[in-house]
Amino acid sequence: MAQIDAFFKLMNEQGASDLHLSSGTQPLLRIRGDLERIKYKILENDDLRSLLFEITPEDKIKEFEESGDIDFSHEVPGLARYRVNFFRQLHGIGAVFREIPSKIMTIDELGLPLVMKRMALLPKGLVLVTGPTGSGKSTTLAAIVDHANRSRKDHILTIEDPVEFVHQNISCTINHREVGRHTRSFSAALRGALREDPDIIMVGEMRDLETISLAIEAAETGHLVFATLHTISASKTVDRIIEVFPSHQQGQIRATLADSLRAVVAQTLFKRIDRKGRVAALEILIATHAVRNLIREGKTFQVPSVIQTGKKYGMTTLDDSIMDYLKKGVISGDDAYSKCVDKEKFKSYVSELVTDFTEV
Repeated sequence: MAQIDAFFKLMNEQGASDLHLSSGTQPLLRIRGDLERIKYKILENDDLRSLLFEITPEDKIKEFEESGDIDFSHEVPGLARYRVNFFRQLHGIGAVFREIPSKIMTIDELGLPLVMKRMALLPKGLVLVTGPTGSGKSTTLAAIVDHANRSRKDHILTIEDPVEFVHQNISCTINHREVGRHTRSFSAALRGALREDPDIIMVGEMRDLETISLAIEAAETGHLVFATLHTISASKTVDRIIEVFPSHQQGQIRATLADSLRAVVAQTLFKRIDRKGRVAALEILIATHAVRNLIREGKTFQVPSVIQTGKKYGMTTLDDSIMDYLKKGVISGDDAYSKCVDKEKFKSYVSELVTDFTEV
């Protein structure tokens, strides 16, 4: 048993999502979105290096010494897996561990809409799960892949950096590939994927033009592709993808994306006030004919209006999702107001109006 396992056990007991260890300060846990200090001594650089390197593969130690930061995954049997990042900072070494539960929660357990199950059963196309860092994208994506794993008889290929949720073969055959360990890059893995007879490809993150281009190409050629992006709304997701390409290619990529896109799920996490935990408010865009025409014509600013009128297709706006939680007493009015789009709709629910001075 490694010394650091005591921190992982505490993390699990406290229901923390992240563990922060940095030279020159006490350890911290992120619990329900807030960082809280652990009653422990201030970590000295040499002590922390020994603590961290005890669980670090030799090749990753070498990479860290050369580059100053690394990503990898670590597993404590019987407890959980962790997504790990080491970095150098002013006072020495630092590290952040994100807990990945060993049990994959289902779409029903997460309280996600039924339309998410339909996304898992699509024959082909591109489905994007988006949101800021730490908004639960990986958890949502894992639940969708889990439903596909239980409902289909296909080959699922995941490409991640690092591998997070580990799916067991149920009705599908699943192969997990880790960037830097099993393949050089997302783009290299995607190029190889087209020769590996996958039905479903899950891309941990669409980081650059080449990866985005290959993911769209895979969706175009008859595969179902799930991927994540760091965008905060459905319309901004479409814009972000198109803006990655050079201006002379953007007209063509609009047409290609319009044909291949099937859905965008943009999510934001909220603290629950009814019980411990957090909950995700979702904006869901389904790529109907109307949506595809808007993408082709470069009128993505009209997408929010289509979402408002598309409830029969399973679409929902972020504000409607937030309001639903608010009226059920799941989240606070202040939290709802701080993360909503239309502030006027939520003013009456706020205990003390705090205005973003940049919006005045």
